[in-house]
Amino acid sequence: MKALFLNCTLKASPQTSNTEVLTREVMTAFEEEGVATDLIRVVDHNLKPGVSSDEGNGDEWPGIRAGILDSDILVIATPTWMAQPPSTAKRVLERMDAMMTETDDEGRPVAYNRVAGVIVTGNEDGAHHVISEIAGALVDLGFTIPGQAWTYWNGGPGPGPSYLEADHGKDWSLKTGRQAARNLIAVARALADKPMTMG
Repeated sequence: MKALFLNCTLKASPQTSNTEVLTREVMTAFEEEGVATDLIRVVDHNLKPGVSSDEGNGDEWPGIRAGILDSDILVIATPTWMAQPPSTAKRVLERMDAMMTETDDEGRPVAYNRVAGVIVTGNEDGAHHVISEIAGALVDLGFTIPGQAWTYWNGGPGPGPSYLEADHGKDWSLKTGRQAARNLIAVARALADKPMTMG
């Protein structure tokens, strides 16, 4: 079983990403359950604007899309900016729009029988809003979202320390992240055992 994590930070490598720190901590919970993991920092890739699976001329989305379709579990990890998902997360969702009409060999939407979750960080409130926006889009595409398939950390309203700088709330974020991992794996295994079919 494989899980792909898309880090939608605005910071290009090798800059430190607070979102990636929490994501890697959650990835450990997957690996402890025998799930292979991979992490892609989206901003390091050229994702051209558009809603097709390949916008040509150096577009690097096709490689990321292949990773999504090669995985059983997708987790979108993202910071919060002004209580919104950043442009990188929105670009990912825009490019995934093509999956609405793409089907597998059995005529099912390509996202069927895959599960998805969300990780959010930020020093302002808005985590539940960001989770809802991303999870709602993934459901539209055909992904299955288990109950409590997310975790987040924020430092409360207004400016403040980042995840790495703060000394509060991390235990809750990690505990919730470990539970999200268990929930995602359980549902992914159930779907692998008994896949959804088209009527």
